[in-house]
Amino acid sequence: MLSNHCKMAVKGALKELGLHFIMVDLGEVEIMETLSAGQREQLKLILLKSGLELMDDKRALLIEQIKIAIKEMVYAQEEMVKIKNSDFLSEKLGHDYAFLANLFSEVQGTTIEQFIISHKIERIKELIIYDELSISDIAWKMNYSSVAHLSNQFKKFTGFSPSHFKLLKDKRLNNIEELEIQTI
Repeated sequence: MLSNHCKMAVKGALKELGLHFIMVDLGEVEIMETLSAGQREQLKLILLKSGLELMDDKRALLIEQIKIAIKEMVYAQEEMVKIKNSDFLSEKLGHDYAFLANLFSEVQGTTIEQFIISHKIERIKELIIYDELSISDIAWKMNYSSVAHLSNQFKKFTGFSPSHFKLLKDKRLNNIEELEIQTI
């Protein structure tokens, strides 16, 4: 899992610098020491080598926290109590939703709702590819009011209906199986 890899990379970077951490979570680190300017620069460089970034800007950090909360919300949809996206984000991050939405739009150039929808669509693609659930089960799992609502949103974002996307996936798998048989 990517998040565990990131946490391990951050812990390793902190240990490399002789820093003691209290907590390492996605987008957050709490350490016992106060960082000097030199240690901060070293930490930035070590994290960059791992493909990570040290965020000093409070706005950038809050944007990252919004993204993490949205991904958590999308991937844990079934386990979560049915709550409005705006209420979830406000409660999770401790800020008024209007503030979060305005900040996100200003910095990212897209709305929180569009970001949520695009991540839901990616999750739906995964669920279709795994082929363990019907489209109606996926609609229920992803908190859509109906299969039609899911289908309309999916088609708007991908250009395909969910069933057409599934057919394309099946066709690709058949072509791959045919190639494997020919090479045997």
